[in-house]
Amino acid sequence: MTYLQVDFWPGASSENYDAEIAAVHPPGGLPAGQLHHHAAVTADGVLISAVWDSQESKDSFVEEILMPAQPVDGGFPNPVESRFGDVTYELSA
Repeated sequence: MTYLQVDFWPGASSENYDAEIAAVHPPGGLPAGQLHHHAAVTADGVLISAVWDSQESKDSFVEEILMPAQPVDGGFPNPVESRFGDVTYELSA
């Protein structure tokens, strides 16, 4: 079952996002198991949504790639606010 991850970093900027992505994503692509990745720089931080092929793929990325890379020089300055869940509804244009 596909799995949704939504993260918000208060006070983060596009430069922080660029540093994090460079450290944890393969060049020009997505980590194994990630199907979609969307990011928005808002007035008060950075918001990211990612759709994974499974919770196991997301957990593997976090444990094996994301956490070992932290902290990233120039990366996100504040703790993340996260939400996760199985995708139960999906619509596309």
